[in-house]
Parts: sequence; structure tokens; C-alpha cells
Amino acid sequence: MGDSPAGSSGPSRLRDAIVDAARAQTVAGGWDGVRMGGVATAAGVSRQTVYNEFGSKAGLAEALARREVDRFVDEVRAALAAHGSDVHSGAYAAIRHTLAAAADNPLIKAILTSARGGSDELLPYLTTRSELVLTEATGALLDWAGRHLPDADPAALSFAADTVVRLVVSHIVLPRAPVDDTAARLADLTLHLFLTATTPPPPLPPH
Repeated sequence: MGDSPAGSSGPSRLRDAIVDAARAQTVAGGWDGVRMGGVATAAGVSRQTVYNEFGSKAGLAEALARREVDRFVDEVRAALAAHGSDVHSGAYAAIRHTLAAAADNPLIKAILTSARGGSDELLPYLTTRSELVLTEATGALLDWAGRHLPDADPAALSFAADTVVRLVVSHIVLPRAPVDDTAARLADLTLHLFLTATTPPPPLPPH
């Protein structure tokens, strides 16, 4: 039988424990300083178990980036869902969470901005996820808006959601105001864009 961290059950819990250990060491000292043996010790498993689960340090980096994206998008969905059909409040909560998460979480900031502030070795696994997280965050916004604005034009709604996500990322890259102020202004804009998407376009002038 293989190693199993205390209190865990099954391969999924084993992988989570290893990725948790890798994440903690990355945040503390950067990816370049992470060693498979150190991750194994922190996770309470053998070094061979880490290699068996992920194959290599590159495989562990991929798993770390993938899980960070999944967790982030799940949190965005939860922030939106908590406000039901209140578009402005939902948008504010999700945008504020995103801005705050990027400020506090160096991995999320690297994924969202593809910034060269962290490890060159980990960077490729983060930057390959930047487009994915933009797509999935836009999808979360679209799913939520589609449920509460069923009469909106799909193309207009898609453009509005993509625009909002890109604006949020731009404020992560170059913040210009406190998080609460930025979130409030972007929520106002989100409401305007989404309501505009529900308004039929004016008829074309006759030729």
C-alpha cells in the first residue's frame, strides 16, 4: 500500500495533500526553491509517491496551476450565485473578490496577468492557464447573467461579459484606486452593459 496522509482517504485526497504542500512552498519561497523531497515531507508521503502521482516537477506545476484556476472560478461562481437576480450586487461581489484575490494571492495574479514577477520555471504553466481562466471566468458570468436576463441578446451578452472580465484584469495589472471603489464602478458598468444587451437594437435606416 502507498503512503496516505493522516486523515485522508483515496487518491484524490493524496493528490490534494501534495498540491497543498507544493502551493504553500511556492507562495513562501517561489517555485524555483520547491523540491520534490521537501513537498513529500510536508505532505507526509514519500518522495517516490510524489513522482508516482505527478511524474515530474513539471507535472506537479501543471496540477498546481490547474487547481488554482478551478478554485478561483468556483469562488467567482459562488460570489455571483449568492446574490441571485441582483445583477449589480452579484457583479460587485464577484469583481471585488477577484481584485482582492489577485492582490493577496501571487499565484492567481500570475495566472490572470501572465506577469513576469515570479518564477521563470513555473511561469509557462501559469501563462498557459491565463486564457483558460479568462474564458472560464467569462463563462461563469455568462451562465449567471443568462439565468437572470433570459431576454438578452446572446451575442451582446457575450461581448458584455468578455469586456467586463478584460477590464477587471486590466485593473489588476494597473490598479488605480482602492479595491472597493474599483469594484463599485465596474459593477455599475456591468449593470449598464448587461441591461443594454436586453434592449433591442434600433432598426436600420431604410435604403
